Amino acid sequence: MSLTVDITKNLSSKKSGDFSLNISFETDGGVSGLLGASGSGKSMSLMCIAGIVKPDRGRIILNGRTLFDSERRINLTPQKRRVGYLFQNYALFPDMTARQNIMCGLHNEKDKTRKEESFQEIIELMQLMGLENHRPDQLSGGQKQRVALARILVGNPDLLMLDEPFSALDGHLRSHLQVETQKLLKRLGKEALLVTHDRNEAYQLCHKIALLDSGRVLVHKDKENLFADPESRQAAVLTGCKNVVGAEKAGEYQVHVPPWGVRFTTSQPVRDGLCAIGIRAHYFDPDAVQNRFPICFADEIEAPFEYFGQFRYENQLDESQNIWWSIPKGQKTAQWPSEIGVDPVNIMLLYNSSRTL
Repeated sequence: MSLTVDITKNLSSKKSGDFSLNISFETDGGVSGLLGASGSGKSMSLMCIAGIVKPDRGRIILNGRTLFDSERRINLTPQKRRVGYLFQNYALFPDMTARQNIMCGLHNEKDKTRKEESFQEIIELMQLMGLENHRPDQLSGGQKQRVALARILVGNPDLLMLDEPFSALDGHLRSHLQVETQKLLKRLGKEALLVTHDRNEAYQLCHKIALLDSGRVLVHKDKENLFADPESRQAAVLTGCKNVVGAEKAGEYQVHVPPWGVRFTTSQPVRDGLCAIGIRAHYFDPDAVQNRFPICFADEIEAPFEYFGQFRYENQLDESQNIWWSIPKGQKTAQWPSEIGVDPVNIMLLYNSSRTL
């Protein structure tokens, strides 16, 4: 199972101005994610893959079958692409029952017996028994999502695309459905593409993530590698790093951080073009021996499951921001430490790109 996307689409509107989608990525099966802020081009990418929007240039290939190729003038209709698209609001027909909505996914099946068998199979798979005659306004958020998924899956698509499927749900239901969806996708064994602005959601559900910003892919790699080495300043911020600061190369394994007035040893060789480093808040360690410097605490913030300490280095510039350190509840000591270190492996090296955050 594989998806290759290499497309360009130029858009302009009075509301958003000029926008250019210029993305290129490949998947290799399983669940892949498109992670980015609102307006980064995530949903537009899905609409191009689904055939709802025609790219200006490029190609889209699914499992060796060309869906779109501008040079060869191939542009399959959405009905011929065998792509299932779950919209953010589920797009259920409000005047139809769950059964009628799901049956819309079987409009190409002419054999009534097979049609009914497929319907019963998907109803059981999605645990919708007893809800067949309910209309959308009689269903909970989770039930609506399952009906919408059933309508897509009953057509046996080659690719399942989910566009912010949990964004309209409350926190408890969102967590529950994320777990259920993860189990379902694993059981189905289908390739899926998930669009989300939630990095925790992307990390939980996806094995590879493409990080989008301003219509382009910043980086695309395994989720563990992405969060450990986001590569650029934008990517570090978008993956939730609280401490991103300007830095310069000071040696093969040395970086100088002028705003903080410190020099760090790194585990990775420092390449030319370094513009910043990133240190995640939980990477700081009062027991670490390396990269250890005196600090003074500026503030303490309590969250439900952790404390955030804000500190400054001894020679830190006045105009630079406080540094964040997170400590799980139960591990916080009565006194904040006077020195703190960070393992060289946890210094993320960030390089130049076309846009600065």
